[in-house]
Amino acid sequence: VDLAFGAGCLLLSRHSRIMGRTLESKQQVVAQLRQLLDQADLALVLDYKGLSVKEMGDLRSRLREYSGTCKVAKNSLMRQAIGTDSAWTGLDPLLTGANAFVLVKDDVGGAIKAVQAFQQETKKSDIKGGLLEGRLLSEEDLKAVGKLPSREVLIAQIAGALNGVATQLAMAIKEVPAGLARALQQHADGEALSPPPVD
Repeated sequence: VDLAFGAGCLLLSRHSRIMGRTLESKQQVVAQLRQLLDQADLALVLDYKGLSVKEMGDLRSRLREYSGTCKVAKNSLMRQAIGTDSAWTGLDPLLTGANAFVLVKDDVGGAIKAVQAFQQETKKSDIKGGLLEGRLLSEEDLKAVGKLPSREVLIAQIAGALNGVATQLAMAIKEVPAGLARALQQHADGEALSPPPVD
């Protein structure tokens, strides 16, 4: 009896450790998802069924270039990570089936283009939808955002525009002394031509 009881305790103890570890790992996943959501500007929900480990690795490496990451997690864990955060509660209707979550920090357009290029090449992984600044994105919205210039192109365009303004400003400033000298010369010439004041 004691032996049977001892074996039962051992089994229960081992079961508790496994359950404890599982609970701890779930909490770690939730904490990691919450941290990623806190930093993200965009969340995409992908149906990842049919993707191999190699293909998932390929997608993740493409997203890294655009400050994006792809996480596979249970919908229940994503719900826990979202909690009552109004910025992300709009994802709830998309949390069905087997999902991978693409979370992007900066280059939203570049990340969407990367996902779309990946889908065209693999013919897998539909985008269920996305959320940007609390707004659910339709398929058309995602296409429109995907057509936006990349962050690097936008920065280059802004720098070019600023450079043009700076050049114009520099030329205008350079002209100030010459213009001032001309104005002073005209004033001096005018005084020389005018008759002296009468006492």
